[in-house]
Amino acid sequence: MSDRQHCRPVNIDELREAVAWAVGEERTLEVRGNGTKAGYGRPVECSAVLETTGLAGIDMYEPDELVMSAGAGTPLAEIEAALAEKGQMLAFEPADYGAILGGEAGRQTIGGVFAANLCGPRRIRSGAARDHLLGLQTVTGHGQIIKTGGRVVKNVTGYDLCKLLTGSMGTLAVMSHVTFKVLPAPETCGTLLLTGAARATLLGALCRAMGSAFDVSSAALLPAAAAARSTVPDVSLAGGEVAALRIEGPAPSVAYRISRLEDLLHDGEIECARLDPDGSALLWREIRDAALLDRQAPLWRISTAPTAAADIAGEREDVLFDWSGGLIWATGDERGDLRARVDATGGHATLVRASPELRSAMAPFHPQAGPLRALSRRVKNSFDPGRVLNSGRMYEGI
Repeated sequence: MSDRQHCRPVNIDELREAVAWAVGEERTLEVRGNGTKAGYGRPVECSAVLETTGLAGIDMYEPDELVMSAGAGTPLAEIEAALAEKGQMLAFEPADYGAILGGEAGRQTIGGVFAANLCGPRRIRSGAARDHLLGLQTVTGHGQIIKTGGRVVKNVTGYDLCKLLTGSMGTLAVMSHVTFKVLPAPETCGTLLLTGAARATLLGALCRAMGSAFDVSSAALLPAAAAARSTVPDVSLAGGEVAALRIEGPAPSVAYRISRLEDLLHDGEIECARLDPDGSALLWREIRDAALLDRQAPLWRISTAPTAAADIAGEREDVLFDWSGGLIWATGDERGDLRARVDATGGHATLVRASPELRSAMAPFHPQAGPLRALSRRVKNSFDPGRVLNSGRMYEGI
């Protein structure tokens, strides 16, 4: 293997050999699937590229047991198509980071989804990717094969490596196969739109809806500029800020719960409207992929308490609130002012999309406090002491 060569193993043994070569030769590997997230995190210099796309294919799918196993390089689109045939889905609704980062949509792999711990608007109800990962097979930076977890949640005992490795961005180990749970897709969905009120009032309405008994699966707020970019006419023509509540399930239940939410939230200031299933699907896809914000500007992903959302965003128009305010997408801000606001209110701010120069000058992932950074170093030393795998991608020197 020579410098900058692309290695594409097709089985676990070839994957182990590739990592063992890098360890023995003191080389570094850029670990990736289809490369849809290459611009996410710190720029990484490497001696070779290790692609997981050869580790592809659905190995096991048992719809009655709600479980699937696939190679890490399997396209997410292939998995979602197989699930749709059986009326099932990935409940955590992973965002398309290919589209978010300015690349081609629909190309990310299932391994990349778990490596980045992706999720979408349904996270407030169903959790993130790590909450659905049951087991995996992986190769560590020692060049050793590890299997962890199983096919059911109760098989996960002791240290839960699935939770640790999900979201590690390939810096601890290279996933070869993943086993995960799936869920039945809802019979239908509808969206209740709230307009006519100020931002603070609409955010408060979202929180009231989430605290109700009506099982809201997604709650978002679009400032006027974001709403105007939507391809859903009822949203783009609203002429102001728009809050959206998604309700899913059997058709009679959806209709009843939307009606009750209207009764709960409608007042002299807030006006209500409804979206049909097609309009709902389109709107929540736009929200999932931050498609209603400027696609050319730097993009921040801020996780915080919903009660702090208004203080962090202020009157900015270049934002989008998801998770009832618990997630804020924001564009611009090349100085990191938003991160300073997050530090003051709690949470973390990740620079998801930016130029290589900005990602080198400003830490993309929220800086860790001293004790947490020391713990991250110890974990890295345990899994990849030679700094072979995606070294420095999340934090400099780790």
